[in-house]
Order: sequence, then C-alpha cells, then structure tokens
Amino acid sequence: MNLYLRFLYVILVFSIAGFLRFYLLNLKEQNSLHRLNVANSSALAKVCSGIVEGKASSLWKISGSSLSSSVWRFACEEYFIQNHYITSSLSAEEAVFPLAYVMTLHKEFETFERLFRAIYMPQNVYCIHVDKKAPAQFKQDVEKLVSCFPNAFLASQMELVVYAGVSRLQADLNCMKDLLESRVQWKYVLNVCGQDFPLKTNREIVQYLKGFKGKNITPGGLPPIHVIGRTKYIHREHIGSDSSYMINTQRLKMLAPYNLTIYFGSAYIALTRKFTTFVLKDQRATDLLAWSRDTYSPDEHFWVTLNRIPETCPGSR
Repeated sequence: MNLYLRFLYVILVFSIAGFLRFYLLNLKEQNSLHRLNVANSSALAKVCSGIVEGKASSLWKISGSSLSSSVWRFACEEYFIQNHYITSSLSAEEAVFPLAYVMTLHKEFETFERLFRAIYMPQNVYCIHVDKKAPAQFKQDVEKLVSCFPNAFLASQMELVVYAGVSRLQADLNCMKDLLESRVQWKYVLNVCGQDFPLKTNREIVQYLKGFKGKNITPGGLPPIHVIGRTKYIHREHIGSDSSYMINTQRLKMLAPYNLTIYFGSAYIALTRKFTTFVLKDQRATDLLAWSRDTYSPDEHFWVTLNRIPETCPGSR
C-alpha cells in the first residue's frame, strides 16, 4: 500500500469513527433511528467497504430509498412529524425574505421527496410541474405529497416536455405565472429539476440572494460557435409513442425580434418578482418567446437575453 492510499485509509478510519460517535450520541438523545435513517452497523460497513473498493455505493439505497415514512401511508400531520419537516421560520431574516420555487419533475418520486424535504420552508411557496408523459403512479404520488402543504401546489397547466424543446421553458413559465398569483410575496423565484439537491441552507440562499440587491442571476454570455446553430436553424419537437426529441430542419430562421442580441447561458436562474412580471407581460418578452418556439433549448437563451436588455434591468449576473 503506497503512502497516498495509507493516508486515505487513515482519513477514512477517523471519519467512520467520528460518524459512529455522532450516531450513537444522537441515538441516545433521540431514542430514534429516523434522523440518520440507518438501520444498523452492517449498513455502514457496506458503505465503507464500497468506498475502499472504489464502488459508487449509495447510502440512501443501502439504508432505505425513502424517508422514514411514505406520504401515502400516513396522514399529513404524522408525515410532518415522522420526517422532521420545519413548520416555522428559523430566523426573522428568512421570514421576511420568502422564496418561490419552480420544480419540474418527470421521474423518481423518492428523489423528489428528498429534494422537497430539503428545500421546504413554511414561508416559501412551491409550484410543481409534472411532465404529462410521466407514469400515472408518479403523478398520483406527487399530488398526494403536495396536497399536504398549504404553500405548495401543482402547476395549473402541465406540458408534455421534450428535452431541449420549448415545452421545457413553457413549464417554467406556467409555474411562474401561478406563483405571481400566490398570496406569498416572494422576493426571488428559483427553478430546479427533480434530480437537483441543495448545497446550502435556506438562510444561506437568502443571504446570497440579498447580496445581489435586486439583480437577477442569469449566468451567460455571447454564444460559442458550437451553439450558434441552435437559434440559426428551425428546430421542432418530435413526440413519438416511445420517445421524443428535437429535429433540426436545417431551415434558416428569421432574425430575433427588436434586433436583440441573443446570449446563451444557464437554464437555471434566480429572478426577482419584478423581472418575472416583465418576462410574462412585456411585449418584447412575449415576442422573444414566440420567436424561440422553434429553437433548440430556448431556456438557455431566453432568460439571459431578456436580462441583458439595458433599459429593463438595473444589472445582471
């Protein structure tokens, strides 16, 4: 065993020892296995063995793929308790800075359940969009979970989503429209997909967003050469019985409306309430959306392009 592997082995041993110490202390204090969701030491042994052998073991899969109780097995109140949902704001700072989330889903209910549990705060508001072609059982499970939360709801209009098609962008826009009609006076809206997971707490996210002082976060810039064809040629969505995808027709598109410079960037963004209203109601935004309907992956240019119209935005990122 070389020096590097010995070093990793020592670090692993100390990490496991620390984890076990925390686990035993927590078990003694809570008299419950719900927090760690680990049944016994054999599960930990399997995880550690997998790490040493270089296997991509999943603690979730070994210790149980779902939360400590499933929403369809218990009443909502018990579901909250069993899974330790937060039921009141954790700080005054968070209470006065509510967030809105757009969550677009199409598979893996257990992953969505964990994501929702991780980002849930009672002062926030959540719009969940489920792909029309998702399995019926998945739709029912999502609807059941969402029904337990007064500040979460399904999108009023669902799309049959085609990867890289305008339907993906439209799903976000449908939820944003619904969120503007919510009673919650949220400060920023963030969009996530069902396979995301947060790296920050709600308070850390709030503090980060407050630092932008009312600016939007739409990362991007001028298009690199390899993506110019996405808006240069007409694309269309193909929806088949067993698959759906985008087709490049090789036909040239007309120039963008208002002689807009088309920028490219991230499809995942954080928008202020004011800018979200602009996106949904301003004629330039409406016309850009219409022009973008036959482009490839329009969510990668729509937000960033609108956010760089100088007279509409105090600044961008």
